[in-house]
Amino acid sequence: MKKVIFFFTVLIFISSVSLAQFNKFESPFAHTFSIVAYDSVTGQMGVAVQSHWFSVGSVVAWGEAGVGVVATQSFVNVSFGIRGLELLKQGLSPQEAVDKLISEDNAPEVRQLAILDTKGRVATHTGSLCVKDAGYVQGKGYSCQANMMLNDKVWGAMSKGYESTKAPLAEKMMAALEAGQEAGGDIRGKQSCAILVVSGTNTGKPWEDRIIDLRIEDHAEPIVEMKRIIKTYRAYEHMNNGDLAMEHGDMKKALEEYTSAEVMFPENLEMKYWHAVTLVNNGNLEEALPMFKEVFEKDHHWAIMTPRLIDSKLLDVTDEQLKTILSAGKKKMD
Repeated sequence: MKKVIFFFTVLIFISSVSLAQFNKFESPFAHTFSIVAYDSVTGQMGVAVQSHWFSVGSVVAWGEAGVGVVATQSFVNVSFGIRGLELLKQGLSPQEAVDKLISEDNAPEVRQLAILDTKGRVATHTGSLCVKDAGYVQGKGYSCQANMMLNDKVWGAMSKGYESTKAPLAEKMMAALEAGQEAGGDIRGKQSCAILVVSGTNTGKPWEDRIIDLRIEDHAEPIVEMKRIIKTYRAYEHMNNGDLAMEHGDMKKALEEYTSAEVMFPENLEMKYWHAVTLVNNGNLEEALPMFKEVFEKDHHWAIMTPRLIDSKLLDVTDEQLKTILSAGKKKMD
């Protein structure tokens, strides 16, 4: 009897939207919770999302520097990402863009969509047939949206998590996801997470304008793992700045950046190694030797590479100083 009731329930649901509509869905499901947000200080715009669906970021999160960001979810119409950004470029407001996309869609009742532009304006749509619990909340310069949640507290919790966090945009959005998960999250559980942050202006250099683009495709604790990856990203920001300073011959700046990176991840051999190299280039050989020793003992390949830095003008030492450096950890390697 229960099977019969379930069967007719499914038939009623399908007939309310029509089987033809479901056949026209352009992408797999992405029942999920997400946030689109704008940083009024930096002008950056971002999307962050978590779901019990593999590689959620590849279908939900879209953004372009100097244009805006889009989150398209539920029974996803993936084209909303590119088309939404194109409509913003044509001069439409987020609300106008949402209205146009939804009015032209074949199944608006099952779509969930949020669009945000460079002014921090935001518009959101949640179809009447999105799987419960589903809803959204908008704040100044952001929108939190969710569907197929354990309860109706998720998007409100996300809003509070976002507004109560004082941090860069990426970390604020992660605080929203974390709060949403703590409030109940996706009723099916957790699997993937993604975050995208783009610049508020388009410089014509996409490698600079796409500030953060990170995904956790399949993990038991995607938010926890994403927070770890973002921290690693921040450390490597210092590493990249240190490399740039080295390239320009600013050894003092390089030392500052490499030191900051190592403080964040003291167990990371590469960060410790380049810290030691810049110490030597700043005339602090004795301070660098214990670092070289630790690195060489754990991985002798760094010792093999060290003389090669001289030819590339990344290490400024005499032959005697080089011998001293390479002798660090030699007994352990032998």
